[in-house]
Amino acid sequence: MSGPVIRNSNLEFFRSRAAQAHADAEAATLDNVRERCRRSEEAWMNLADKAERSERMKEAEIERRAAGELTSS
Repeated sequence: MSGPVIRNSNLEFFRSRAAQAHADAEAATLDNVRERCRRSEEAWMNLADKAERSERMKEAEIERRAAGELTSS
């Protein structure tokens, strides 16, 4: 396998935005702003988790197909 099939840049972007939201929450002085930033961080992390799961599923499918092609030859 030569490497990831989907865009790792999406995963990196999601994680970067989560990290920024976390930093914003830490720096916030108002409770409502801090909570908003924490919700944002959670949402970005959920997107990153989904992107990572999708990546693993696609890689597994490619490996299954490759294994199937090797055994059917």
